Amino acid sequence: MVKPKKRMTGPARALLALCRARGLKIAAAESCTGGLLTATLTEIPGSSDVVDRGFVTYSNQSKQQMLGVSARTLTKHGAVSRETARAMAQGALARSPAHLVAAITGIAGPGGGSKQKPVGLVHIAAATRSGKYAHRACKFGDIGRALVREKSVLQALAMLTALARSEKPRARKK
Repeated sequence: MVKPKKRMTGPARALLALCRARGLKIAAAESCTGGLLTATLTEIPGSSDVVDRGFVTYSNQSKQQMLGVSARTLTKHGAVSRETARAMAQGALARSPAHLVAAITGIAGPGGGSKQKPVGLVHIAAATRSGKYAHRACKFGDIGRALVREKSVLQALAMLTALARSEKPRARKK
């Protein structure tokens, strides 16, 4: 497995520290990043007190089975869409005890794009158990598979950090 790049480690460490201080747990639902967000977080020693789980749902079938994304959503909007990212985030919240989740679905390339959904298009959804939600449609362009994945993780880390800051601290279990 490829180790996360150093430029992702700093934001991941900051997110983990913030979540630790606020008593928050994180889960991730990943498609085009193939677990890179979860790997970036878990590369950091001590992350197990914050990271609950990661769902790698690369296929449509796995999105349905593991996260409960409806066949209707996938048929109507496609795997790479705001609606699917949101459904993935909702599914991760429903299937974990996490307080914060991020969902990433996109086209990392080099193939697989179309005029409507070009290579480098990534939808990222972040949500909280308390009902907050954020979405970003990132148009990274055809910059290479590795860089699309890396930029997606950085964006997800930023979105999770913003949501973590907005959450009330929770009492820590003893």
